[in-house]
Amino acid sequence: MLQHKGTNSIETLRLLLRRFEKSDAKDMFHNWAGDPEVCKYLSWGPHKNIGVTQIRIDSWRNQYNYEDTYVWAIELKSIHQPIGSISVEISDDKAKTCEIGYCLSRPYWNQGIMTEALRTVMRYLFYEIGYEKIIAKHDVLNPASGMVMQKAGMKFEKVLYQVSRRRDGTLCDCAVYAKNIWED
Repeated sequence: MLQHKGTNSIETLRLLLRRFEKSDAKDMFHNWAGDPEVCKYLSWGPHKNIGVTQIRIDSWRNQYNYEDTYVWAIELKSIHQPIGSISVEISDDKAKTCEIGYCLSRPYWNQGIMTEALRTVMRYLFYEIGYEKIIAKHDVLNPASGMVMQKAGMKFEKVLYQVSRRRDGTLCDCAVYAKNIWED
C-alpha cells in the first residue's frame, strides 16, 4: 500500500525541491517554459506568455490539495529561483509504479542538476511513498534526456514506436527507462 504524502520539500547540496508558488511564474516562463529549445521534445510548450505559465502553476497549486500529487519546482539554492520542474506524470497505485517527467533551464544543462533532482525524487518516491518501480520516457531524438536517466540509475527497457505525435506533426518514438526499488 502506498503512503501518499504529497509534494514535500526535499533538499540536496545544491537544490531545494519544493512546491510551486504563485510568484514563480516569471522565473518559470523565462527559465524554461517559454524557451522553444527546452520544450522542443515535450508534449507541451513553449508557453506564449507568462499568463499561460501562471495558469499552469495555479493548476499545480490546486492539485497540491491532494496527497497523491507530486510536482516540484527545482530551485537552485545559490540563486534562490526555480530553474526547472520534476513531477510524477502517471501513477498506478495497484502496481506501485509511477512515471516521472522533468524539464530544466538551458543554462543549467550538463551540470548534473537534473540527475541530482531525479535521484532525490526517486529516493523519496521509493522510501517515503512506497513505489516499487519508477519509469521515465524520452523522445528518441533527445538522447541527452536518456543520459540523465542512466546517470540516475535507471535502465533502458524498450522503445515504443510511433506512440504519439510531436508538435510538428511527425510521429514520435519513445525510449523507456525504469528503476526498481530492489535494484539499489
